[in-house]
Amino acid sequence: MESMDPVAAAGAGGGNSGSDGGQPEPRRTAVDLLALLAFLAGSALVAWLGSQATISNVTGWYAAADKAPWSPPNWVFGPVWTALYTAMAVAGWLVWRSRSPERRTALTAYGVQLALNLAWTPVFFGLYPVWGPAALWLALGIIIALALAVAATVLLFGPIRRTAGLLMLPYLSWVIFASSLNLWAAANN
Repeated sequence: MESMDPVAAAGAGGGNSGSDGGQPEPRRTAVDLLALLAFLAGSALVAWLGSQATISNVTGWYAAADKAPWSPPNWVFGPVWTALYTAMAVAGWLVWRSRSPERRTALTAYGVQLALNLAWTPVFFGLYPVWGPAALWLALGIIIALALAVAATVLLFGPIRRTAGLLMLPYLSWVIFASSLNLWAAANN
């Protein structure tokens, strides 16, 4: 009798009737692992690039800015964004790994939201010293577009892999929350 790989055995016998559409999980391969690392690296790159605009300005103009009364302390943002970037990378990877015919559209939406995410930070933090309040209003437009792009990503990811859609929901919530902080800053600075 042939020995069966435990991962293959888990998918044998009728498949997974779990919460992700009843399809058996594809076998994890070296390509899958490399893709996961690529999604994580992409998120880390966006986070790092955004931090370059934040670092010099969070203790500069932003320290003295009029912030919303519900604004959390600055130390909260790093851990929250780390968790969100990780969750969004895993969500993107799950959709990529699904091999669904709809994944191209879903991953395009994912890329759009990632690009908008990358655009927001340098506009909000980096352009304020040059453009003043106009930069904060432009950043508000970007973050609203970001919220819409993340919502579209959730709606596209969910039918492909429910877990992927669910992993994007905290990110959507945070972006909406951040939009309220951006609106306050634009109106009061």
